[in-house]
Amino acid sequence: MRTMAVIGTGLIGTSVALAVSRRGVTVFLSDRDPAAARTAAALGAGLASAPAAPVDLAVIAVPPSQVGAVLAEAQERGLADSYTDVASVKAELERAALSRAPDPHRYVGGHPLAGRERSGPLAARADLFRDRNWVLTPSRLASDVAFDRALELVALCEAVPVVMRSQDHDAAVAVTSHVPHLMASLMAARLREGPADLPSLAGQGLRDATRIAGGDSRLWGDILQANAPAIAGVLKDLHTDLSRLVPALDALARPGGSERDHGMRTLVDLLDRGISGLAEIPDARPGASPEDPLVRVCVADRPGELARLLAAVAEQGVAADDVRVEGVDVSRADGVDASGFAVRFSVPPRTADRLVAALDAEGWDVVRERDGDRSPGGTTLAGTARSGRRPQ
Repeated sequence: MRTMAVIGTGLIGTSVALAVSRRGVTVFLSDRDPAAARTAAALGAGLASAPAAPVDLAVIAVPPSQVGAVLAEAQERGLADSYTDVASVKAELERAALSRAPDPHRYVGGHPLAGRERSGPLAARADLFRDRNWVLTPSRLASDVAFDRALELVALCEAVPVVMRSQDHDAAVAVTSHVPHLMASLMAARLREGPADLPSLAGQGLRDATRIAGGDSRLWGDILQANAPAIAGVLKDLHTDLSRLVPALDALARPGGSERDHGMRTLVDLLDRGISGLAEIPDARPGASPEDPLVRVCVADRPGELARLLAAVAEQGVAADDVRVEGVDVSRADGVDASGFAVRFSVPPRTADRLVAALDAEGWDVVRERDGDRSPGGTTLAGTARSGRRPQ
């Protein structure tokens, strides 16, 4: 690929342009706000001008409701040989392309799973997509040339191609992105209705739960309406769970009530389901990586011994973010078996050997277990294919 056009120079469009420009591709930028295109050009993302001849690929980086019209207009004027987009909803866009675009075989839907809370070209980063999944949803009419161009774009941005059907994509992102954004907004809205000093008590849990609520409301409104059926389905399932949770909490709020045991079982069941679901997300805990080695330390069950180990680990610059503790039998120096703990730390590979050596020097019973000794993780999107092949 030698030339590319980017229509829409917000966060995603400008980040795409920055990434491919650094790889030697000539990029032509356009936006309904000329100042945004000029800003992106000033950042080194490309040229704020129209190409003199059709480019190899046009990337449409506009809100979902505008993609169909922009694609049709760009194809009518012969802007590019192939086309893709970066919208987070795919099925409706695919239908629009098949019904309205002059050359639907030149179009392949796309969605890079990356972003930031900030918007606009000044928030763009050339490495925004590095090692992130980038979904491609080729329709039944999409040509091999268009599909290959879209794959090349993913490679230029150093992302990971994930190929799936548009309907499967929309059902997945309703759970992984769209409903979480709605829940964050609903939770953040509660801050306006509580005591005056409530925001001053906001802890990390609330900050984590509401972090994404600050996105552009008009853009998110556009996204959510485009995927309304899938989102409504997820919300109905949540409503079912809430209809169990509220009565359970009401029962627990009544001292001595006959329904307290049932209420507690319901509450614990919902919490356990959440824990089980969290385990499906790769690297759900901060600092954890499936490829990191595990360092195991056997610790005697004596007061202060576990705290002493954690202090020794901290001295080596290792934060105990991903730690598992299991009860085991420990052989003492006098040959007597006693109870104790096996403490496993997940650490980066470069740190593992240093940590083992330091703890061994201090007399700890420590060993580096085999790398990647974890339960295998799945992908965040159901039904994906990472081979660069079309879905069958």
